[in-house]
Amino acid sequence: VQLQAFGGGLVQTGGSLRLSCAASGRTFSRHVVAWFRQAPGKEREFVAGTRWNGDGTYYPDSVKGRFTISRDNAKNTVYLQMNSLKPEDTAVYYCAARIGTAITDSSALYDYWGQGTLVTVSS
Repeated sequence: VQLQAFGGGLVQTGGSLRLSCAASGRTFSRHVVAWFRQAPGKEREFVAGTRWNGDGTYYPDSVKGRFTISRDNAKNTVYLQMNSLKPEDTAVYYCAARIGTAITDSSALYDYWGQGTLVTVSS
């Protein structure tokens, strides 16, 4: 599976962005797809996850109510809608996928990674 993340950019505090993660090589079936982010000098942080072929999403408290993960099976694409953005959301955002049904926030358990897309939120 090859993942390509795009959609990052510069946005003002309170603004919105939608990131996309397109998969190629094989279709997602029994996978969990997630978004992580990494700010300079910080560890990679889980921000959203979903099962590809079923219900279930998970968000940490830092983004709950502001970020929404969704998928388009026909396009083999996962999205991250980010609203009410804050300067502390500034980071490189990565999409990742793992085989299985458990939505985990541990980056070490994900098998495939996209290249990352930079999101900058200005104050």
